[in-house]
Amino acid sequence: MRRGTGTAVVLGLAILVGIGVVVANAGTVRIGFTESLSGKYEVLSGRQVGGLRLWIHDVNAAGGIRLSDGTVVTFEAVSYDDGSDEARVTEGYTTLVTEDGVDFLVSPYSSVFASTAAAVTEAHGKALITAGAAASSTHSQGYTRVFQIYTPGSEYLIGAVDLLSAVAPSLTTIAFVHEDSAFSRDAVTAAQARAEALGFDVAFAMAYAVGQTDFAGVGEALAAGGVEAVLGGGHLVDGSALAEAIRAASTPIRFLTLLVAPPDPSFADLGEAALGVIGPSQWEPQAAFSPNGATDLGISWLGPLGADFVSHYRAEYGSDASYHSAGGYAAGLALEEAIRAADSVRVDAVVSALEALDVLTFFGRLRFETDPASRGLQIGHEMVFVQWRRDPSGVLTKEVVWPLGAATAPVLYPLP
Repeated sequence: MRRGTGTAVVLGLAILVGIGVVVANAGTVRIGFTESLSGKYEVLSGRQVGGLRLWIHDVNAAGGIRLSDGTVVTFEAVSYDDGSDEARVTEGYTTLVTEDGVDFLVSPYSSVFASTAAAVTEAHGKALITAGAAASSTHSQGYTRVFQIYTPGSEYLIGAVDLLSAVAPSLTTIAFVHEDSAFSRDAVTAAQARAEALGFDVAFAMAYAVGQTDFAGVGEALAAGGVEAVLGGGHLVDGSALAEAIRAASTPIRFLTLLVAPPDPSFADLGEAALGVIGPSQWEPQAAFSPNGATDLGISWLGPLGADFVSHYRAEYGSDASYHSAGGYAAGLALEEAIRAADSVRVDAVVSALEALDVLTFFGRLRFETDPASRGLQIGHEMVFVQWRRDPSGVLTKEVVWPLGAATAPVLYPLP
């Protein structure tokens, strides 16, 4: 996969790694975004962008989108390296819309960066699809051209509270330990309200600084408070460090659910610290979304089957797809279907089509809120919860454990 170096990188399909050549025509549409080639979000941004670029390849390789006037729409990407820095996100998106003439954009990874990008694109009348961004606060700003792919952050941990209530009805004392970011605050605020409504005693709450990875003393504080279950986290690096610190402290914690980190394939590198940890996921390879499911819902099916996406992604990048990869691809699918439905690449027409979108994909259902109070918020997609456990040969693997209708294994409780 080719990456930028701080200047615009136009990625026609001829220069994507090993995935074919499609000559751009008069109907070529540029997809603009920034990506984090270094810094905190490098890994997850890379996965998201990998999925997006794979979609560009696939739609072009299939012949593009033919409009009724005979135009064949194909796609190319224009990207800038943001270095995991918010100021560079602003700079990148400003350049994309004012100098590069990009009308359709995909957000960087992270809710903060997506919100930053949205402020720029909305001000210039462009359309933005936010992948890798779950904070709902972006959609309370009155924006009319910003559309969210992920389930909102406020929904991320609610299922974990319901799961805990189902498997451990006698457990009473829980804690929230989370990154002090918009995404994590949204998730914890909603989960804490749910926990209190179900009768849990929230004995300990701690918000740690963005970027913190030293959690020495946190495990001891949890143990001193008699905490039996912990929910929280933030992103990959801090969540992994928090899981290790809790395991190292030999706490009496019986249930641990963290945001973002557990679904990532690299979480298994923690070894015993990963065992039994649960995490909400936007998508998992074993998720069985299908055309038949779309028929049952009375909506259209769009795009490849999950198994085909998984095998294609691995063939192109030599690694397993994560939900970040799937979200990047799904962002492209949403734009593709909106252009097809609008029969146009005019921004206003495509925005109207996005507002009417309701489809099922391998990533799940995609549908956007149209109420002005939260326009563009994702309301169709649902989370699944995964847990790390050992298979019969002792290898750490992920299983879906919630909701029960989607579970591939029973919950491992308490933590071993």
